[in-house]
Amino acid sequence: IQGEDNSCEFTTKYRSCRRQVRECSGEADHHEGLSSDDELTPTEVTEFQKSKDNVLEDSRKIFEDVHADFCDIRKILLKFQEWKEKFPDSYCDAYISFCLPKLLNPLIRVQLINWNPLEQNFTEMEEMPWFRAIEEFSDAKNISETK
Repeated sequence: IQGEDNSCEFTTKYRSCRRQVRECSGEADHHEGLSSDDELTPTEVTEFQKSKDNVLEDSRKIFEDVHADFCDIRKILLKFQEWKEKFPDSYCDAYISFCLPKLLNPLIRVQLINWNPLEQNFTEMEEMPWFRAIEEFSDAKNISETK
């Protein structure tokens, strides 16, 4: 708590100092609440980018020793679709609709590591391959249930 008090006090002094500098320089276009005290220094930006690159590099290695049939969501869902079509009773008894979210969760999370909806040119979630695969599986599931 002591550190928080010092940090808050520092921020208040820093804001006051910046306000005085703005007033002396005649900056009239400042709008209260639009500036940020959380601006990163170039060193912090570089450190963050290095850390992010390391995480992304490590994330590419997660499923490196897994057979392609078991780390591709589309292929996994195809196997479940085949199971449902060939053995509908067994598929239903296994409560697969409850298991799929837990099964696909790690695969989806790895694909979302680099996704940032706040970036200017981010990919919409609905355009991601894993989302489309699940959507197609759901559509196929609904079509087969209506037969």
